[in-house]
Amino acid sequence: MPNKEIQELRDQITGLQREIKALQDSFYLNNFPSSQDFNKTCRFNSALKVPHYSAAPSVDDVGFIIEVAGVLYISTAVDTWTVCGTQS
Repeated sequence: MPNKEIQELRDQITGLQREIKALQDSFYLNNFPSSQDFNKTCRFNSALKVPHYSAAPSVDDVGFIIEVAGVLYISTAVDTWTVCGTQS
């Protein structure tokens, strides 16, 4: 194999190693620049532990689940809590 072809393969390997390192860094730092939705059904075979609060805290994100006085709440907007389901 000529030296030029060998050098091209080495350069390609080096580039691929850099890409793998960047992907690993993004994965382990949980630093992906976007999100991805999967339209599949998920089933959990474990328990969900929900934190207990004496009053609903301030939040700046959507999707947090908490329990206050035996009632489950989910944050639906900034500092907005909604009762989950049809609880009494």
